[in-house]
Amino acid sequence: MHKFKRLLHKSKRSFRRRLPPIKSGDRIDYRNMSLISRFISEQGKILSRRVNRLTLKQQRLITIAIKQARILSLLPFLNNEKQFERGESTARTAGLRTRNKMK
Repeated sequence: MHKFKRLLHKSKRSFRRRLPPIKSGDRIDYRNMSLISRFISEQGKILSRRVNRLTLKQQRLITIAIKQARILSLLPFLNNEKQFERGESTARTAGLRTRNKMK
């Protein structure tokens, strides 16, 4: 019986409780770029609630603030680090130009 109780009782693991990412004094607003930028990935996507460790209400407010900032051009819709390579596109159009000249 004593072994059975020991199996049911889970071992107590010490864990450090993480602090909430939004403090009570922080105002969730589209103008607060330092706060909003913490919840956007490198590609410009809105991070999930599980990753952000936010409540449902906070996640909704963050999402609305990010979308407002995007509409007002405070944030980009996409954050593409790679710029379009011109070498490939000019090769395609160069072939078309030579064909048109031959006609």
